[in-house]
Amino acid sequence: MSGFDTERLDRIKGWMQGYVDTRRYAGCSVLIAQDGAEAFYHDCGLRDTARGLPWQRDTVARIYSMTKPVTSVGLMILVERGLVHLDAPVSDFIEGFAETRCLRPDAQDLSQTEPCASPTLHQLLTHTSGLSYSFNPGLVPEAMKAGKLDFSPSARELADVAEDVAKLPLVFRPGARWEYSVGIDIIGRVIEVISGKTLEAFLVDEVLAPLGMDETRFTVADRQLERFAALYSPLDGDAFEIKAVAKGADSLRQIDGIEGSPYRDTVTQSGGGGLVGTIDDYLKFAEMLRAGGKGILSPHTLAFMMRNHLAGDIASMGPSSFAEQPMDGMGFGIGGAVVLDPARARVPGSVGDFSWGGMASTFFWVDPIHNVSAVFFTQLSPSSAYPSRSQLKALLQGALK
Repeated sequence: MSGFDTERLDRIKGWMQGYVDTRRYAGCSVLIAQDGAEAFYHDCGLRDTARGLPWQRDTVARIYSMTKPVTSVGLMILVERGLVHLDAPVSDFIEGFAETRCLRPDAQDLSQTEPCASPTLHQLLTHTSGLSYSFNPGLVPEAMKAGKLDFSPSARELADVAEDVAKLPLVFRPGARWEYSVGIDIIGRVIEVISGKTLEAFLVDEVLAPLGMDETRFTVADRQLERFAALYSPLDGDAFEIKAVAKGADSLRQIDGIEGSPYRDTVTQSGGGGLVGTIDDYLKFAEMLRAGGKGILSPHTLAFMMRNHLAGDIASMGPSSFAEQPMDGMGFGIGGAVVLDPARARVPGSVGDFSWGGMASTFFWVDPIHNVSAVFFTQLSPSSAYPSRSQLKALLQGALK
């Protein structure tokens, strides 16, 4: 018997349609499974407003930072095989990190640095490495923005971008704070060094193909072009300006589509944000996490990954950065957030929920208490524009029996 009240679960349809009717999202889809069986699916709206194409179940979307858990699983496969350990310094794999420096606490420019330890792989995976993102505040993010060091698909080879990131100072001493960063992009390069394969080849061989995720890659295939969703932003300026408040005249300004998209000819395989795929593919990945590995990883390794690896919640680590999740009452594991206290997070859910989202407002979570996996797809940047994630979690939680 289903663990959901179907009438309450159907409220999600009206909620989704409301986002489309008010032109906050062009289109979207929700897929929910419980105990491994599909419990709910719905889509509405358009994947491309200019061409009038409907959002459908096989729509291909940019999942951005929902790539991070996939890459993190890739590294843990290597850990399970004894090929690397989490306390290894990244300098063992990327030469540029051999003489790491970090900004002094009172630094006014990038020259005001002091020597520090090279970040460990564990610190890269948990965003405690001292690395950052260009959309965060501060000197290093400004330098990253100027140098185009966010591992965008049309940049350069992954190895070259990683070496350029290593030339910048860290924002803080590794382990001192939590700051959302390109750390898992660097992990992607570490995977290449250890495996001797490109990141995509490794992930295909070890994760994507074994799970049947044939629609998920770093490049949009020719057969997928007509199903590739356009990307929109409510902002007139930088669509990745996560702290922007002012909206533009058009709430659905198209910023990427089939024509000229960098995802048609990807160069940088971004382990932190580069995959595109379908909602059914991502549910297969979420179900692997929920069901204990499905041969990809040991259930014991997955349980280790989905524990909180911080000393407290994210908020206690003094972040000044953006995050794809709340910080109060939320810990961070290997590649994703972990609910420590739903009340402090102010979002209904279960202790132990493991989740993450992407800059185009996509989101997933796995609930180990109710054996639920849920995935939300849309294509609007930045993800901070609307509170859809907390709303969807509340809707699902309210439908559980």
